[in-house]
Parts: sequence; C-alpha cells; structure tokens
Amino acid sequence: MSEDRPPFPPFTRETAIRKVRAAEDGWNSCDPARVSLAYTTDSLWRNRSEFLQGRPNIVAFLTRKWDHEREYRLIKELWAFTGDRIAVRFAYEFTDGAGSWVRAYGNENWEFDAHGLMRARHASINDLPITEGERKFHWPRDAPRPADHPELSDLGL
Repeated sequence: MSEDRPPFPPFTRETAIRKVRAAEDGWNSCDPARVSLAYTTDSLWRNRSEFLQGRPNIVAFLTRKWDHEREYRLIKELWAFTGDRIAVRFAYEFTDGAGSWVRAYGNENWEFDAHGLMRARHASINDLPITEGERKFHWPRDAPRPADHPELSDLGL
C-alpha cells in the first residue's frame, strides 16, 4: 500500500511552492508524528551535524527539537526546483525556555519519491541570538502562518 502526498514530481513552480507551504504548515504544527508522515519510511536526514534515518528517528528528533525550541514559528521559501528536487531557504524563531530568543536561518535540499514523500532532507542551519523586540513571527503557536503574513523576502530576511 503506497502513501500519496501530493503534489508529485516532476514539480512546476506552482507545485513546488505548494509543497514548500505544506511542509511549512506541517512543521508549524510542532506535531512530530504528523510531520513524519511527509517522509518515506526510510528517509535520510542531515540536520546540522546530526544524521538520521527513518520515521521513528524523525519523530524522536522532532520531539527533542520542540521540547527545547519553544514558541517555534517557521517560514520556508522556495529557492529552486527541478524534477524531483526542491531547495528552500527558511528562518524560524524560538525561545530556549530560559527566556533567550533565537532566529535560525537555513537552507534545505529535498528529494522526493514518485508518491510525493520526501526521501532525503539535507539541512544547514545557523543560529542568531535576538531580543524579543526583534522577533518578526507573531502568529499563534502550533498554527499555520496566516496567508497575509509576509514572506522571508518581504521581511528582508
């Protein structure tokens, strides 16, 4: 039994943008089990310096991540696409629980199978301490970014 996660490759600009927004909405849910369903059962990840494979490890990773990264809010933006691959740039903000705010900036390279599931994710991420007053992402936690909220380019990020 296959799992389908449209849109499917090969991507057009429109379908790549839809795929990026679906990923952003999933991650903004901060629900590790839900997010893991967008990946193949044996998906390969590199996140910063951590390497993992498979949905159970993705769930464990995301659980740890969101236990530490509180008040998490993310924006992803399409950078490039071709065939079964998409490149995105992103930024997210969080507090570490001790009251310190951080904005993380990064790039991801994604590869998809024919069913629209991500089989590989390579993420490079840098953290920048910010003050609460420098925050730019203010929609409700565990919710999608509102449709009228500015994109990264619009925010100068």
